[in-house]
This record gives sequence, structure tokens and C-alpha cells, in this order.
Amino acid sequence: MKITIDTSSCSGHARCAAAAPGLFRLDDDGYVLPVDGEIPEGLGTAAHDGERACPERAITVE
Repeated sequence: MKITIDTSSCSGHARCAAAAPGLFRLDDDGYVLPVDGEIPEGLGTAAHDGERACPERAITVE
């Protein structure tokens, strides 16, 4: 599985980090930082939780 983040679409709601803090990190202003694409084993559900939490649909999990 892989995470793709469209950082230009992120509005800084930080819902992804609230849903999956082990996967999504935020900068000092609350915007999601780019993620190394590969999702560690066992964190697929958390990745999808973060994806669904984003109101801007800036996160894609494939």
C-alpha cells in the first residue's frame, strides 16, 4: 500500500493526524507533511482512516 498526499490541497484541518498520528505528521502551521509513500505493515487501516478524515480529499491510499 502507498500514501499519496496533494499538499497543495491541504487546508490544515489536521484530521488525518488525529485519525492516524503514527502515519501523518504536521508542520508548525498544522499542514500535513509529505509522507514516504509506503505504508508500514499493519497500518493500512490507520492509513484509510486518515484518508477518510480529510475533508479536502488531499490524501489517497492505494
